[in-house]
Amino acid sequence: MEQKGVQLDRDTFSCSICLDLLKDPVTIPCGHSYCMNCIKSFWDGEDQRKIYSCPQCRQTFTPRPVLVKNTMLADLVEQLKKTGLQAAPADHCYAGPEDVACDVCTGRKRKALKSCLTCPASYCKNHLQPHYDAPPLKKHKLVDPSEKLQENICPRHDEVMKMFCRTDQQSICYLCPAEEHKGHDTVSAAAERTERQRELEVSRQNIQQRIQDREKDVKLLQQEVEAVNRSADKAVDDSEKIFTELIRLIQKRSSDVKQQIRSQQETEVSRVKELQEKLEQEITELKRKDAELKQFSHTEDHNQFLHNYPSLSQLSASTDSSSINIRPLRYFEDVTAAVSELRDQLQDILMEKWTNISLTVTEVKVLPPQPESKTRTGFLKYSCKITLDPNTANTYLLLSEGNRKAEGMRKQQSYSSHPDRFTGWCQALSRESLTGRCYWEVEWRGGGVRVAVAYKDIRRAGSSDECGFGFNNKSCALYCDTNGYKFLFNNIKTPVSGPQSYRVGVYLDHSEGTLSFYSVSETMTLLHRVQTTFTQPLYAGICLCYYSYGATAEFCKLK
Repeated sequence: MEQKGVQLDRDTFSCSICLDLLKDPVTIPCGHSYCMNCIKSFWDGEDQRKIYSCPQCRQTFTPRPVLVKNTMLADLVEQLKKTGLQAAPADHCYAGPEDVACDVCTGRKRKALKSCLTCPASYCKNHLQPHYDAPPLKKHKLVDPSEKLQENICPRHDEVMKMFCRTDQQSICYLCPAEEHKGHDTVSAAAERTERQRELEVSRQNIQQRIQDREKDVKLLQQEVEAVNRSADKAVDDSEKIFTELIRLIQKRSSDVKQQIRSQQETEVSRVKELQEKLEQEITELKRKDAELKQFSHTEDHNQFLHNYPSLSQLSASTDSSSINIRPLRYFEDVTAAVSELRDQLQDILMEKWTNISLTVTEVKVLPPQPESKTRTGFLKYSCKITLDPNTANTYLLLSEGNRKAEGMRKQQSYSSHPDRFTGWCQALSRESLTGRCYWEVEWRGGGVRVAVAYKDIRRAGSSDECGFGFNNKSCALYCDTNGYKFLFNNIKTPVSGPQSYRVGVYLDHSEGTLSFYSVSETMTLLHRVQTTFTQPLYAGICLCYYSYGATAEFCKLK
């Protein structure tokens, strides 16, 4: 607080011309004080008019006042110098590059505190004071410092523009209606401002109402987001529980089958071993009997041989082995076949039901679908980078430009064998799967080119329609050549009309089931649109006819 008071005293004893502490201070008749040399230099410039004025209050004097040093002020200034504050005012008092400078200050200019629309000029604190003190200046319109005061001056008449021409919608001075604005509808700038101010208030009310409406909408959308999140979290938890139950059921059935197999295995092995033991005992007994008969066969006494033969020739009952080899050597293989059949049936059911589940998920919509863009700039917001997968490329395709370009060749390329490769159609699919909103462009040359999308499970091996883009229900394509376009789906060809262009744009909104093809040149023209339901992620593809040697198709780089 003490420092602030000292600074105030310092400003009080500063010259409003040089902005430094007074040197040889003099007081002129109006009461304002200046450095003697500063006021002399200022009045020297007014010698021609012989009318001398105060730089602050503009009061005039005739003749030129005699200047006498004000000794009291000089003593006070010396006392201030002894405090060590004789340095120049702080830098924050001076105008910087971003500030409006005082128009009256000479030398280093101070920051303007106000601008006067009547003068028009900008004034620092010291030079502004007359506008508060002098009655004629009190009527002037003061505003915040502005660098655009010159825009208020009529360039033709060099007068302040206080009027407005409604005919030409521009500000004018009071002389303009007599010349180039003669006969025009003119009013005072204040009146026009009042009218525009009313319009402005109406606009502000409309804006404020829209802000309130949008804030309500944002709040509702936030509630929808929370509701969607809660519903999705619950669906995930419930689905996990259900699938966990299914997994447990399958695991239990797997355990039951395993237990049954092992139980039956144990039973059958036990029966076989029991029969095996009986047969081995019988073999042992038969071998003993055979040895005994062999020895008996060497008996030399005929009567003894005939006497003992009936008892020795008797054999014990044979073990029943009729069940052996009466069944083919297939034991539990039929169980494997039955389990495999169950697996296939479950796969079919899961595939069918999964489609229904997937469709049910995609049908969840919080907001209505957004309309498709009308300009290329709008589509470019959804542009995506697409490259061809070399493992899918037919051997008559040569890939280049970072796998973005494919060219039809007369000779086969040395690609390695791969199950994903198209063997019978000269085509390839992208590496990237496509969901959500996607936009890409294909530039083609040579004709006989199909710009396509397909599911990943499209058949690859062979030359049947099940493999070709547009000839099955796994894909669709726009056929392009110099004669025009055709749209192909499920082996149905639909003629397409539109301007010929060597660049085709493709827009996909997977969740909405929309696929659109555009002719791209200086403008975009819709060629064909498909509205359907996509049950799997899609892949971009291109196909070149075999006879179109040298034909090319390239996925363009989009900014």
